[in-house]
Amino acid sequence: MKTLSIKDIAVKAGVSITTVSFIINGKAKEKSISEAVIKKVEKIIKESGYKPNQIARSLRTGNSNIIGLIIEDISNSFFSRIARLIEDKAYKKGYKIIYSSTENNVEKAKELINMFKSRKVDGYIISPTKGIEEDIQVLLSDNKPVILFDRNLSGIDTHYVGADHFQASYQSIESFIKNGKGKIALVTTDIDVEQIIERFEGYKKALIDHDIPYNDDLVLKIHFNQDEAETIEQMKSLFSSKDIDAVLFATNYLAISGLKALKQLNKKIGDELSVIAYDDHEVFELHTPSISAVQQPLEEIAETVIQLILNQLSSKNKLENQKVIIPAKLIER
Repeated sequence: MKTLSIKDIAVKAGVSITTVSFIINGKAKEKSISEAVIKKVEKIIKESGYKPNQIARSLRTGNSNIIGLIIEDISNSFFSRIARLIEDKAYKKGYKIIYSSTENNVEKAKELINMFKSRKVDGYIISPTKGIEEDIQVLLSDNKPVILFDRNLSGIDTHYVGADHFQASYQSIESFIKNGKGKIALVTTDIDVEQIIERFEGYKKALIDHDIPYNDDLVLKIHFNQDEAETIEQMKSLFSSKDIDAVLFATNYLAISGLKALKQLNKKIGDELSVIAYDDHEVFELHTPSISAVQQPLEEIAETVIQLILNQLSSKNKLENQKVIIPAKLIER
């Protein structure tokens, strides 16, 4: 069956194209269109399988009902899970999400913002990388809602939602110390973003507060996006050359590589070596023995992000910016 156009629907219903347009765009009540006409037009629309042209509609209404989500890496379980939660929550409120990964590349992040601009998205949810401050400022100057999450950018005055990374890292090291560990390593990444820096600062402060000297040799900084085989070799070198009784991995993908490195070295996790991974993953639950992990409050982050952007989209005035920090939880296994 041929899909009807808006003109065909108007002819079939015996009303004007403008009347059909008002009904499609939810303005029927506002324009005092009778209930009988609304039902008649909606029945024809349903039977015909008519789908409004989203781009044409956005040009008419100024709204696309699409939100752009820019994250670091959709293959990372933290980002894929939070993207899914945001997508589900947005959909229930009548919005679609389109998302893409920056891979922590500034140029790619800038290109994505421009692509979303051309798609006329209504708002932006961004896990930013340093270097795109100017681009975000342009969006804010255009009165586009921008919510930053997971990592903040200093100098950008907009909404931010994230976990308390410093406290979660501090708590992890304190847990090691309470269990009699004193030679504690940190395996982290070299990307210059706030949440990674906070995890390092939490590690360092916990050691100092418990009278354990900070040792730079026990901190391994892995180059972001390098080949995993190289990462495993660097970890094997750390674990075999240093006397270590506990290790905090600053991301879940580093922890997974770390488990492979320890397996290759035949080092057993347990009484002799304790492990905590930042950002939980099903691998850590399935591993024998199971691995303790810092669990970020994904549901709360997603809920807060969506609430903030919807509040901003529905308000005619710019709302006061909020910085929402939600505690993370250490799951001791």
